[in-house]
Amino acid sequence: MMRSEAMRDQRQEGADTEVIQRILNGERNAFALLMRRYNRPLYRTARSILKDDADAEDALQEAYLLAYKNLDIFRGDSHLVTWLTRIVVNESVARLRKNARRAQVFQLSGNADNEDGGFEEAMNSVSTEQPEQATERTEMRHLIEKKIDALPEAFRVVFMLRAVEEMTVEDTAACLGIPEATVRTRYFRAKSLLRESLAREFDFALEDAFSFDGVRCDRIVEGVMQRLNDLPLSRD
Repeated sequence: MMRSEAMRDQRQEGADTEVIQRILNGERNAFALLMRRYNRPLYRTARSILKDDADAEDALQEAYLLAYKNLDIFRGDSHLVTWLTRIVVNESVARLRKNARRAQVFQLSGNADNEDGGFEEAMNSVSTEQPEQATERTEMRHLIEKKIDALPEAFRVVFMLRAVEEMTVEDTAACLGIPEATVRTRYFRAKSLLRESLAREFDFALEDAFSFDGVRCDRIVEGVMQRLNDLPLSRD
């Protein structure tokens, strides 16, 4: 890690610690600061598992409530975003398993070998036609989203955390509860096939994939805060 990145992470951890302490001291509204700080990466993590905007929002809200109720057990052994991501992953997987529309249960762990069965078929099921105006960021963003959605769940989540959220291999492995070697294998496989499919347009529009607009951000914050207001002020 470069020195500038390390200093940035230290500043972020300090800011998180300050907000956490305010929340633990009874300043419930301070939780909104954490939500707005991490809404974008956590929402995209939930959506990468559920592949549905509404389900991802619901899962994120439930994960936030769980995090709030257990905030006092966060010891800072890992980055706050890693801890929150793990909660979001667990909530999203649990929701996926309960979803009657899904025939297969998403397995986060397991051998990476043979995990890409049917992968090429899934990728080919998405139209390979390029938008008429390939330079339009909006059109490219939609194309990238379709290609990422076509990835098998295990590959898709690793790709989102590593490429889009720029998590380290170590943090990604911690979030998903899988070996670091498995993270590397899944990420390499997903990235190589996406690059092959999207060519140079891939890097051009990646930063806008699964955009998180202000309306959605506000909706999630307001929804969680309304439910927090119904809880007793005591954290016991």
